Amino acid sequence: MKRRHLLTAGTALMTSPLATPFLSAHAAETPGVTATEIKIGHTNPYSGPASSYSVIGKLHTAYWAMVSAQGGIAGRKINFISLDDVYSPPKTVEVVRRLVEQDEVAFLFNTLGTPTNSAIHRYVNQKKVPHLFIATGADKWGDYKNFPWTIGFQASYRTEAQIYTKYILREKPNAKIGILYQNDDFGKDYPAGVKDILGDNFDKKTVMVSYEPTDATIDSQITSLQASGADAFLCVAIPKFAAQAIRKVHDLGWKPLFVMSNVAISVGTVMVPAGPEKSIGMISTNYLKDSTDPRWVADPGMNEWRDFMNKHMPGADQTDLSYIYAYAVVKTMHRTLVQCGSDFSRENIMKQAANLKDLEVPVLLPGIKVNTSPTNFHPVKALQLIKWDGKTWVPYGDIIEGV
Repeated sequence: MKRRHLLTAGTALMTSPLATPFLSAHAAETPGVTATEIKIGHTNPYSGPASSYSVIGKLHTAYWAMVSAQGGIAGRKINFISLDDVYSPPKTVEVVRRLVEQDEVAFLFNTLGTPTNSAIHRYVNQKKVPHLFIATGADKWGDYKNFPWTIGFQASYRTEAQIYTKYILREKPNAKIGILYQNDDFGKDYPAGVKDILGDNFDKKTVMVSYEPTDATIDSQITSLQASGADAFLCVAIPKFAAQAIRKVHDLGWKPLFVMSNVAISVGTVMVPAGPEKSIGMISTNYLKDSTDPRWVADPGMNEWRDFMNKHMPGADQTDLSYIYAYAVVKTMHRTLVQCGSDFSRENIMKQAANLKDLEVPVLLPGIKVNTSPTNFHPVKALQLIKWDGKTWVPYGDIIEGV
């Protein structure tokens, strides 16, 4: 079933009578932009195996409604159209073509998923539609030469995997590493990152099994990895399967050095449902402040986020890290649009997205800033190791900058 979130733009009062004809003429040349609105397209899995991420689209909808209620951006309200793609690439192609060709959005923002974004990657670049701050860390979203209209947001999955491998080798120099990964471009970036570190030793030091997003469970894959003799386990999974992996590892009595990919570390949607006591000592990485971490109880940036949540999303589970991620990326998009001034052409929107300098986002960890340039399409490059203590994620070591 398709879900659609639509904020209807109202009429903004122009401050100068001379501004109206100029803006109208300029808007006529710019898809999705008029004198009174900016139309933004978005896809999200509101249903299907990755539906736990649906809260991201819900926060974006609430945020842009707030911005519009406050007068919008440069006198324009935000018309935010968010469609369900079920985390299915063919469905993503269908709804994105609708957003671009029928709804005529100015740009696409934070479309979620590696396989789903892969399905529209060439299309949006051929159409020269800005494809901004997408919700996936695949390394290829930084390919500014071949895909100049697509830019990522979070740290590269490949960089993340390199960090994990270095940690595993430090803790267990002779480790045999079992890798569970999703069989698509999301999952495959992690073995590539492990191989970057292990080099010629990759085949003899690792054992890999994959799963499909449509699988019911991954129990057999976990059992297979345990039987292989692996004593370190890198789990590369979306939240549904990450929670299953935690439970199965615990039920088997397997005690590997357990590492979880950072797309599946939400306390509310992974750690608590899996059983918070079942993965004490697990390692991951993060670049966001965590609402369950007592360090941020009085933090101004987190208080800003809490105020937003309490006012605009009452009743939402504030232990779900996806809400914090969504706030980080939508604040980045907001700043980009403000930088556009009054020029919301697709060319200028893309130019400003690639011109963010030391942007401090209130919910990013201290020391981590957003930076982009025409030759840097990886806005966030830094991560910090974290360890699960049964109640929250505890920072472990220094901020690590990727290349």
